[in-house]
Amino acid sequence: MARILIIDDEPAMVDVISTLCKELDHQVFPFSSPARAIEALPGCMPQVVIADIKMENLGGFDVLKACRDLTPLPAVIMVTGYASVETAVEAMKLGAYDYVTKPFKIDELQLTIQRALDFQCAVRENVYLKQELKERYKFENIVGASAKMQKVYELIAKVADTDSTILIQGESGTGKELVARALHFNSRRQHHPFVAINCSALPENLLESELFGHKKGAFTGAVQDKMGLFEEAHHGTIFLDEINSMAQPLQTKLLRVLQERQIRRVGDTKTIPISVRVLAASNESLHEKISTGGFREDLYYRLAVIPVEMPPLRERLDDVPLLTQYFIQKIAVQNSTAPARIDPDAMAALSTYHWPGNVRELENAVERACALCEESTIRVADLPSQVVQHGPAPCAEITGQLPIGQPLGTFVESIERRFIEETIAFNGGSRDRAAKMLGISMATLYRKLAD
Repeated sequence: MARILIIDDEPAMVDVISTLCKELDHQVFPFSSPARAIEALPGCMPQVVIADIKMENLGGFDVLKACRDLTPLPAVIMVTGYASVETAVEAMKLGAYDYVTKPFKIDELQLTIQRALDFQCAVRENVYLKQELKERYKFENIVGASAKMQKVYELIAKVADTDSTILIQGESGTGKELVARALHFNSRRQHHPFVAINCSALPENLLESELFGHKKGAFTGAVQDKMGLFEEAHHGTIFLDEINSMAQPLQTKLLRVLQERQIRRVGDTKTIPISVRVLAASNESLHEKISTGGFREDLYYRLAVIPVEMPPLRERLDDVPLLTQYFIQKIAVQNSTAPARIDPDAMAALSTYHWPGNVRELENAVERACALCEESTIRVADLPSQVVQHGPAPCAEITGQLPIGQPLGTFVESIERRFIEETIAFNGGSRDRAAKMLGISMATLYRKLAD
């Protein structure tokens, strides 16, 4: 059932349209006074407004203007005589959804109303999805409290709402695309397309066609004109992932695009101007590729107007507990379940693993653990084998003559202290992580070191 407001200065016409709408189980707000209808609009909050174009004193254009001030906007259907079709078309240019002409057929009006409601539904869904995307790619969703991540936050927050070209560098799985999307959805281009492509996924000739498009007949299989991704991203952002894999000839063409801000489709002689923000990412050092001749130095400086370095997870292990809890909450929301708890020993194991796959590997490990855990508690046994098998280096083998004659308690204390010190060293000097790995409190750890 939808809310439909009807305005016509002919009461008989209001009655006819109201009856049709009620037969479809819609809630009707009928008015024969345009002024009263406009006054009632904010209170009714209709999804559809049906208004006659020509009425005394106030007309359909006045209604259309009043509807523009409503949030969400209703779909406005204009009713007009045959002699006023041009006026109705003009109303559509100003924002009306559609029009019907008098005398109209019942099924024609009913179909127009249903299409208007479907349109409203699509608009609401589009607004919702855009809001969801903006929420998903807020800077706050790039999780990390370490000093290195704080520097990343500060930098991307400063440059998000600019048109500067940005090069995001870091190992696979460090969150480069997440940063790219956050940059786009926090910029003035957020209401325009975000187009992403992995440059390593296609061979050179296909990648050129994907990026710049092609003309019909440009090559075998080009049976029609094709728009490229740069054109699709017009007024928005294009994200070139793994740009380090791009072939040299294509690097030259990309450099020209960045310099001239226009593209040329494959097989075409005309250029097309574009307004696109370019974000690029590399999972290897471009400086090294430049030194070996694998990447153009002038292209690097065009891309790296603002370089962003994403640290590997092994260099910010302090963020592992925070990331783990974030992923546990995310998985609980996806599965509509209560978030799992995590055993201290399991958290200690996660916090000391070197994570060669970075944040992506951690997320997969947490998802696996959530699926396998019993009683909603993640334990060491629920973690991947490579995480469990990686532990602190064992104490060196006891060599030399044993201190026979020394009290057993004194000998055990010396071995225990040595084991604690080795565990602290393994954790990079972090006593907090060492205590978690050992399964003791910080107070106990300090007491044992002081003895």
